[in-house]
Amino acid sequence: MPVIFSRLALLLSLICSSVIAVAQPSDRYAYIDQFRTIAIEEMQRTGIPASIKLGQGILESGGGSSELARKANNHFGIKCGAGWNGGTFYREDDDYHNGKLIKSCFRSFSSAEECYRAHSDFLTDPNKAYRYGFLFDLDPLDYKAWAKGLHKAGYATSKTYSEKLINVIEQYQLYELDRHSEGIIASRPEKKPHHHTNTPVAVSPTSGNLMLVNDVKVVQAKSGETPDDIADRTRVKTWRLLKYNEHLDNPEQALEEGERIYLQPKRSTYREKKKWHEVKEGQTLYDISQLYGLKLDKIYKRNRMEPGTEPATGEQIRLRGKRKSPPELLLQSSTESDVQPHSEAESFMLDVPDPEPAPSQEAHPLTPSDQVQQNAPESNVSDTDPEYHEVSPGDTLYSISRRYQTTVPQIQQLNNLTDTLISPGQRIRVK
Repeated sequence: MPVIFSRLALLLSLICSSVIAVAQPSDRYAYIDQFRTIAIEEMQRTGIPASIKLGQGILESGGGSSELARKANNHFGIKCGAGWNGGTFYREDDDYHNGKLIKSCFRSFSSAEECYRAHSDFLTDPNKAYRYGFLFDLDPLDYKAWAKGLHKAGYATSKTYSEKLINVIEQYQLYELDRHSEGIIASRPEKKPHHHTNTPVAVSPTSGNLMLVNDVKVVQAKSGETPDDIADRTRVKTWRLLKYNEHLDNPEQALEEGERIYLQPKRSTYREKKKWHEVKEGQTLYDISQLYGLKLDKIYKRNRMEPGTEPATGEQIRLRGKRKSPPELLLQSSTESDVQPHSEAESFMLDVPDPEPAPSQEAHPLTPSDQVQQNAPESNVSDTDPEYHEVSPGDTLYSISRRYQTTVPQIQQLNNLTDTLISPGQRIRVK
């Protein structure tokens, strides 16, 4: 008798397994039909592929059958997190206290559609751009890159998360929903040009201009904004902005369009492969510091330069490692053919004077300012004659003042400027 019951139980188990195996795809097709519209709408609103959203919904909620989805309308396993004031649902997940598994707090939504929108807001949150921001530089039709990107960003702990997500998308051909939305993605912003574009960034579509430079959060100022304004919209205290951006000294200082403002301390070392930067005309060490997300004092120390000094145009500034000698224009007593070639990594500007200097002159190394004065042609222009500068892209009043050995207030006074805003092509008096 027990053998008969055992065989009957086994038969029933096999039947149930077959039914479940057949029913599961059917349930998932119903799930897709129910939420395909909101997935497409969210793709059009935020740029997140509909295939990714639906695929994640299926994986995270078991096609809508999980307890979290049924009782809390939470289809993506979104936890409460700091600042969540909505409904909550508690269940055991992966949180421990004193080595003991405790119930985790998950968000509870009034509807699944609300959860779908919250999932988009979660991925596009400016505060999470350092994790997910790079996804929005990917092709929205490349669901494989998105799946691998989510895995890389640590969205889920499963080592095979990206493979599972890709399998679901391909099994149900969810990529067709992405193609349906192509060309009408309303909020997927076009990349705007920056003053400097040679550093890797990750842009969040909702922040407008939040990005990462050298793994440090940074925003670009809008024309006329002040550090106080940046503090209000980024929720970073003003005093921290003044500390992180060494040449900001006034909470009401007018900022230029596109000027980089760091929201975190810049790094002591550069984390990319590039080792050297060639100084552009009018560029200061502070400009280079802002360009690469490096602390200004560390650049001075790395290049054996005295604080307050500036490099000449064309000099090579070290971003990684340390120089053997400070960057300066060296006076060579040899002819041009005698100058020993340097490797690209160790090269810097060399000034070769006349091969036979006057006997009364003693050959010695010159600083950049000395060299400029020595080579400057004689002029009959008096000290009171005006001197002008045409603004180039990337110029600031500060960089111009350093170039002409004057100050920002003096330039403002000469040009009746009430702020520091200038534009390319503008002709301003510097002396």
